[in-house]
Amino acid sequence: MGGMTELLYQTDSYLKEFTATITSVDAETRAVILDRSAFYPGGGGQPCDLGMLETGGIAYPVEKVKKQGDNVLHFLGGSAPLPVAGSASHGTLDWVRRFELMRTHSAMHILCGVVWRDYGAKVTGGDMDPLKGRMDFEFETMRGELVREIEMAVNHEVRQSREVRVNILPREEAFQIPDLIRTKINLLPEGIMQVRTVEIVGLDLQADGGTHVANTSEVGIIKVVDYKSKGAINKRIYVEVE
Repeated sequence: MGGMTELLYQTDSYLKEFTATITSVDAETRAVILDRSAFYPGGGGQPCDLGMLETGGIAYPVEKVKKQGDNVLHFLGGSAPLPVAGSASHGTLDWVRRFELMRTHSAMHILCGVVWRDYGAKVTGGDMDPLKGRMDFEFETMRGELVREIEMAVNHEVRQSREVRVNILPREEAFQIPDLIRTKINLLPEGIMQVRTVEIVGLDLQADGGTHVANTSEVGIIKVVDYKSKGAINKRIYVEVE
């Protein structure tokens, strides 16, 4: 399966639908490649988008999306005959799910920014679903009082209505931003010459490929619902977004 998919979600997280040409079809896996796509293929702890792809008068549910090299594979559900390469198509995201994931992902970045700023603790891992997620930090001790402090601080940042900016920078320029080091930017493969950054203005700056809201005020209320020790210097914080 060839071609290269233009990643529309990288520059516009609010794109709910789009037109594209099907460049390749894999009958065995019921996967199609499009020349351009607004479907996020998953990665960095953020699940893939779901939705519909309409072509030739047939609407196919998009049940899974996955990145493969420079391509984005869209796995089509249902039993309708597959479209053929060269067909025009119209994609529509499950917007409720996508926007919940945008709010959740931005909430995670607010949490990272606050914990880094206030406690100097690095992120060691994370995962999310719509409106809930967890992050692991390099904390030696974690207690209820500290968790409540963090919860108050992250919601303060939400209320600050901070702008969220996305930039795509040349690799060399990105490497010169000190804040990006804690996101293990040095693990990026040599072949990646451009780095996408997500900045919560005045709070956080990270290399990141996911989708985000445009302003922290869109996130909602962040609740810390649990925390656990996952090792001597690894503590997990669970959050929900309302």
